[in-house]
Amino acid sequence: MPLGDRTGSRCRGPLSRRSFLQAGGISVLGLGLSDFLKLRAIAQTSGALLKDNAVIFVWLPGGPAHMDTYDMKPEAPSEYRGDFQPIRTNVPGIEICELFPRQAKIADKFTIVRSVCHDFADHGGAHKRFMTGRIPATPTEFVNDAPSVTSIVTKMLEPRQKNALPPCIAGVDSGRNHIDVFSLGTAYLGAAYSPFIVAGDPSQKDFQVQNLELTPSMATRLEDRTSLLRGMDLLRRDIDASGMMAAMDHFSQRAVGMLTSSAVREAFDLSHEPIGVRERYGWSAYGQRGLLARRLVEAGCPFVTMVWENPFPSSKIPLGCTYNWDSHAVNCHIFEDSRWRFPVYDQAVSALIEDLYSRGLDRKVLLVVTGEFGRTPRLERNRGTETKVTQPGRDHWPQAMSFIVSGGGMRTGQIVGATNRKGEHPVERLLSPNDLWATVYRHLGIDFDLAIPDLSGRPMPILPFGQPIDELLPSSV
Repeated sequence: MPLGDRTGSRCRGPLSRRSFLQAGGISVLGLGLSDFLKLRAIAQTSGALLKDNAVIFVWLPGGPAHMDTYDMKPEAPSEYRGDFQPIRTNVPGIEICELFPRQAKIADKFTIVRSVCHDFADHGGAHKRFMTGRIPATPTEFVNDAPSVTSIVTKMLEPRQKNALPPCIAGVDSGRNHIDVFSLGTAYLGAAYSPFIVAGDPSQKDFQVQNLELTPSMATRLEDRTSLLRGMDLLRRDIDASGMMAAMDHFSQRAVGMLTSSAVREAFDLSHEPIGVRERYGWSAYGQRGLLARRLVEAGCPFVTMVWENPFPSSKIPLGCTYNWDSHAVNCHIFEDSRWRFPVYDQAVSALIEDLYSRGLDRKVLLVVTGEFGRTPRLERNRGTETKVTQPGRDHWPQAMSFIVSGGGMRTGQIVGATNRKGEHPVERLLSPNDLWATVYRHLGIDFDLAIPDLSGRPMPILPFGQPIDELLPSSV
């Protein structure tokens, strides 16, 4: 399959929360009877704990350089290996970047996957490829032609939700909350299956989740609204004993539940955390979003996406650095950017991993940290747009990438897969993004062989191909 267009385009912003007020379809799932019965049987045999499982998905847009993070090649030629040296971790044989000393101390609590690849070198195509688990119709732009994983998870897990939190929540920088910025579109599932997007920098004192507080006038209107809903419910009981009509206002009821739930507001309120915990994560957007993710899964949200782009979005980006992980030479001096960004990332991700384990969440919560692709193994040198001098960088590289997985009851303290001596392509345990999603779906108790009808009624499999990564699965499986 040919590589996607390399002419990357910038992402865009913002999204309305109206999707939470829009009515769903007559059927909550839109599944056929056989699929529904299969799903119910799987849920019954999987055990109650499976229903409580959750995922924290940390997204690193732009794509981290695998050669400078988790797949370093110190013996490669100088034009490949970069400025940094690998350091030993607490697991013999596992080495990572010297700027990750905190992760080096807890490598037994995560697994590095080094052999995932795909064929889309444009940001848009790569976002769509990764976020949907499908081959996108076009290699560029960010609008999905298939539902994102967040939409699938919302559709499949919403019937299990027993609290007012939506099944999927995403945290992003201000101005980055349009549904298509990170290819989180719902495609044929409809806007009701969008994630609840929280924009802003949670490390700032004035951070708040928009529209979760009620003004007096809103409270009056809500009282009228809920009274109307109660009356409608009585009517529905008489008209439709099966309760299917209740789905018509399902999302309106969830929005009302969020607005009136003190537990929901508390889950988003980081001021409830001890100052020492907040400091441990770090006073950055990365750190405080990581802490917020932990609070949300503890409160009962099954899928939390946290986007880590600018570590300090409320401050000026240093000269030689760039907004996210898109480390072209024209954007930044890749090694200066890494010296600024990596320590913040190291603190945030290691604190999140340690917190999940110390709080006994390491079996329930699966953490995945990844971008959409890797970066070119061979360094490029170009004139920086901001610095006006020639500097090193790396271009897009979907042929090889690295990411980490922690918790979820998975086997950790290992490396899965390998690339060749120059980090150009996998030579061991070739994997795709779909294998990661198959692992995630399995953890959540979602049968990815099930099909959901598209707008024409044609059954579309949740995941068209891919299998759980065996090396990660608990040894009892």
